[in-house]
Amino acid sequence: MGAYILRRVLLIIPTLFGIMLINFALTQFVPGGPIEQVLSRIEGGGDSLQAISGGADAGAQQQGADSNYVGARGLDPAFLAELEVQFGFARFVCEPGFTGKPGLNTPECVKEAIPAWERFFIMMWNYIQFDFGESHFRSIGVMELVLEKMPVSITLGLWSTLIAYLISIPLGIRKAVRDGSPFDTWTSGAIIVGYAIPGFLFAILLLVLFAGGSYFRWFPLRGLTSDNWEDLSLLGKIGDYFWHITLPVLASTISSFATLTLLTKNSFLDEIKKQYVMTARAKGLAESRVLYGHVFRNAMLIVIAGFPALFISVFFGGSLLIEYIFSLDGLGQLFYRSAVERDYPVIFGTLYFFGLMGLLVGILSDLMYVWIDPRIDFERRG
Repeated sequence: MGAYILRRVLLIIPTLFGIMLINFALTQFVPGGPIEQVLSRIEGGGDSLQAISGGADAGAQQQGADSNYVGARGLDPAFLAELEVQFGFARFVCEPGFTGKPGLNTPECVKEAIPAWERFFIMMWNYIQFDFGESHFRSIGVMELVLEKMPVSITLGLWSTLIAYLISIPLGIRKAVRDGSPFDTWTSGAIIVGYAIPGFLFAILLLVLFAGGSYFRWFPLRGLTSDNWEDLSLLGKIGDYFWHITLPVLASTISSFATLTLLTKNSFLDEIKKQYVMTARAKGLAESRVLYGHVFRNAMLIVIAGFPALFISVFFGGSLLIEYIFSLDGLGQLFYRSAVERDYPVIFGTLYFFGLMGLLVGILSDLMYVWIDPRIDFERRG
């Protein structure tokens, strides 16, 4: 098992490198880099894509703009040069012995563009040391920014995953035991409807019904806590917290709930039909002993071992619309704003960090398989 884990850990390196390389290469063809974002903000033009579509010079679509683009905007070339150096697209090369502040107007220094391949390897070297730099537009470190937004995503991911497991496993077992009964039929219909409803649409429905939209005003419309949070007692803070997260968690749970219930049912049905279950029943064991003493451990292998991956998928996937609808400032909105603003340190820093986390979670899932069922031997399979 140790050799298998070592191989998996070593495989992380080329996998993560490939993920970063592909995404870095794709960004080189996307118009409107961070420099164009700054220039658009200075001119009050909004998003740089609007300026490009409005007839801006085609050369401005590159990571660094050319002199014609600058002249057309009437901006100081020295200002643009400083932006390119600040954002890591260029550097000042000065004569030996120069000790002043380098700049475009300094005779001893010249601006030199940094090739894309060199920028990529500089970025990867920094990331290996877990130095993710600062956001271009927020004057804060990337990891500090992520940690600031993470409580919202942890709230949605953790509670959604726990609720999905607490409801889906008992319901899936019940459906397997009563397979083909009216209970199984109408619960399957409800599950299919729940799976078919998009999470954001269900979120809007919850707002309309229970957040003062047209019917009841039982839950708050937005935010994770109330304005008077600091003035509340400990019990008051706990109650206020659960009062605010009820609707967002319900909206983000619905799809994973449906999938997990059907997976549990099918796993139990497969195990119930096996020979060892019939042998246990023939020995006169009680049905509950057969189900929870023999079937449960084998049937729950794929469900329980998949908990880390499910948590990561709920944690970091599909939360943007839920966060937007309920005005929650979490990782989903951070990723979206960073992509729109071309905030490359945030985009690539979070991609590296969460990509590494996802690969490590894959190894953790394999370890959980072995822990739940020692008969599984990945080393022998290899």
